[in-house]
This record gives sequence, C-alpha cells and structure tokens, in this order.
Amino acid sequence: MKELVETLRRLHDDKPYEMGWYLKDLITEETAENRGDVIVPSASTRKISIMMAVLRHVKEGRLALDQPITIEAKYQDGGGIMQHADPGATLTLRDAILLNIIVSDTACTGILVDLVGLDTINTLCHAIGMKGTTHRHGIPALAFPKGMAIDHPADATNATTPRDLGILLETILQGTRDREAADRLGCTPFLCQLAMDIMGLQKLRTKLPYLLPHGTHVAHKTGTGARTVADAGIVFDANKQPLFILTAIADGVPREDVVDKIPGFSDAERLIARMSRTCYDHLTMRNGARHESMG
Repeated sequence: MKELVETLRRLHDDKPYEMGWYLKDLITEETAENRGDVIVPSASTRKISIMMAVLRHVKEGRLALDQPITIEAKYQDGGGIMQHADPGATLTLRDAILLNIIVSDTACTGILVDLVGLDTINTLCHAIGMKGTTHRHGIPALAFPKGMAIDHPADATNATTPRDLGILLETILQGTRDREAADRLGCTPFLCQLAMDIMGLQKLRTKLPYLLPHGTHVAHKTGTGARTVADAGIVFDANKQPLFILTAIADGVPREDVVDKIPGFSDAERLIARMSRTCYDHLTMRNGARHESMG
C-alpha cells in the first residue's frame, strides 16, 4: 500500500487545489488517506446519505417504493433535469431515488429531503460514524437569496469528509450480505442491494470510471459544487467482486485554466480518473499475485 499511496500523492502534489481522498483495499482491508478527515463541501455526494435515509423510511413502512411523487414547481427552481418537466408530473418514489443518484437530479433531491427531514439524514450519518458530515440544506441553490454566490465555507453548507463517504459506502456494501450492517443503516439487505444497484447505474462517468478498463463495474456518486469536484464509489474487479473503495474530493478548484489550457474543474475530473486507474492497476496486480502465492 505504501508504494500506491506515494504514487497517488505524486499525482496531486503540484495541483493548485487540495485533493482529499480515502482508499480501502477490500481484499486485504488495508486503508490509506490524504486529508481524509478534513471537512469540505460535499456537493452531490451527499445524495448517497439521502437515499439511505429514504430507504430507512421504506423499511419502517413510512414510505413505499411504488408510491407516487409529484414534481412541484418549487423544487424545479433548483435545477436538475426535472426542472424541464411540467409541474405536477409524477414519478414513483423508486424513480425519484434513481434520478437523485444517476443524474443527480436536484428537484428529486429536494423532494426526498423534505420527505424524511434533515434531522433524520444527519442522525443516520452520525449513527454509522460519519463524524464530519452535516446536511444543512435540501437544495442549496434555494437556501440563499437569488444572485448570492454559493461558494460557501464547509461550515455554512452541506459538508462531509472523504473518510465519512468511505464509511458510508462500506456499510452499504456490508449491508447487502450482513443483516447487522443493514440494521445500522435502518435498512434490510434487500434495500442495501437496491442502493448498490442504483449507484451502479450512474450516468455521470467522467471521474472514477473514466479511465478504467471497458466494462468495469463501479457503484458511485459524483459531485460538483462551486469549488468542489468529487466522486465516491466502489470499484469492482473483472469478476464483479468488490475490489476497492475510493472517495476523492478536490476542494478550492479554480475555474480558470490550470495547466495545458485545461480548466480547473476538468483537470480535477481527470485527476480523479487517473487516481482510480492507478488504484485499479496496482490492487489488481497485487491482489492477483497474493492469490497466486496463497494457492
């Protein structure tokens, strides 16, 4: 792991922004991190926690996956693809959860937050050990007066840490096969597997999956904020077995060109993609050699 960590740090040491990350090898259970406990704006990676809070309400019988959800005009002002739908359009709750994750639809996010409440989401996060995570707004763009910049410090907006996101992803993964882990989320193995399946349908693939071998399965959630570029996910091996967790959050990313005429946000996306491929190549080779030696 030491060699891999050094390689990852060389990738981002000269960047004009801060790169925080958390890595867990799911074969050996070794972990590594850089700024892993530094609290930063979470951008849309927060939507994983929102999904799990909603699924907790489903488990408790307060909500149903097939119940209708109405897209009200007040949610459409915050952006997302559903801003273009006719007000009053309806989806099932499952489809609202799906759009919240796979295309990061903000209208669906706002609806889901209001269905369960910010306190419920925060309680779930803190219960599983996400010490640096706070959900403050359902739709950040609507939480401040129009025209006000939304580049707020972490203590004034939705915030998390790379390690917290790693804890959340690992708990969901464990919950797919361990009822006790599912219980910590207030869910069932079926609902944890549903969450994994939904994250595996992600359509925004310019970060963690972008440079991975064709067909590599990744269950993940991206995030892009006023100054933040992020992705948090579980990468699987060629046999569709979980290989590693990688959560990466670039904070303080400039919008202007940073190197070779590449805008800051594009550079951060490319960096996350390179980090993901570096982890994939190193852990695939190392764990393959490890299995051969054990055989």
